[in-house]
Amino acid sequence: MRREPPKALAHYLPIAFPALMLLVFFVIPFSTMIGVSFFKRDPSGFYTPEFVLDNYARFLSSFFAGVLSFSLFLAITVALICVVIGFPFTYLLSRASRRTQTIWLVALLAVLSLSEVIIGFAWSTLFSRTAGLSNIFVALGLMETPTALMPNFWAVTTGMVYQAFPYTVLILYPALARLDPTLLEAARTLGASPMRGFMNVIVPAMRNTLVASVIMVFVFALGSYLLPQILGRPQHWTLSVLITDQAIYQSNMPFAAAMAVFLVLFSLALVGLTIMLGSRKDEA
Repeated sequence: MRREPPKALAHYLPIAFPALMLLVFFVIPFSTMIGVSFFKRDPSGFYTPEFVLDNYARFLSSFFAGVLSFSLFLAITVALICVVIGFPFTYLLSRASRRTQTIWLVALLAVLSLSEVIIGFAWSTLFSRTAGLSNIFVALGLMETPTALMPNFWAVTTGMVYQAFPYTVLILYPALARLDPTLLEAARTLGASPMRGFMNVIVPAMRNTLVASVIMVFVFALGSYLLPQILGRPQHWTLSVLITDQAIYQSNMPFAAAMAVFLVLFSLALVGLTIMLGSRKDEA
């Protein structure tokens, strides 16, 4: 079936409201943010509408380049862990009974209902010395004395993986549920073991979906704000944390806007890459 292009103005009415919402809540604020990013900061804490490039030049300094590198590394680490764990889990879930699938999906949706604040403080309690996991390890004889398991990089990573894992499953689940189950059976018939059939047949068949999942979780993790502050030290803060610090506590709105413009453009580029991969998959 061929799609007929819209021929009358009335045919565009269904997209008028979403287009208006996109204009009001994204295009106008983002355009304003781009304009402010070129303004000059006033020593009194305000800014003047002068066209300068100092904000972007400062963003390219070694300190902020290190923060950006850490943010990208943290987001990539979280995305890879989520996909490595989430892909086999979602595959097994898609092959389970309908009742089991429903229970697990409801549980994952319940996790999504939790705010980042609740997740952060829950994990900070689990990683604490007085009421955390280390007390269980001591009772099991794995540790001698209770110790705090935070703040550090892996505490931040664990909290972000916990938050992003349901999104990973929900991205992978539709594609894996539609996957032909006879593919693995054919591989088994040809003599492949279950693990080899999974790695050589299922994974290549889901290559585009896996890449799209990594990109989407990466974009989600890149904007994490509270978990790095609650579970990490200042050296574990992401670019989102520094944007807030510059805008609110340092009163440097132009510099914060410059960092935010880069973060939004980078995220949009990755989302565009995901859409491009999805269109290629549909054409194939």
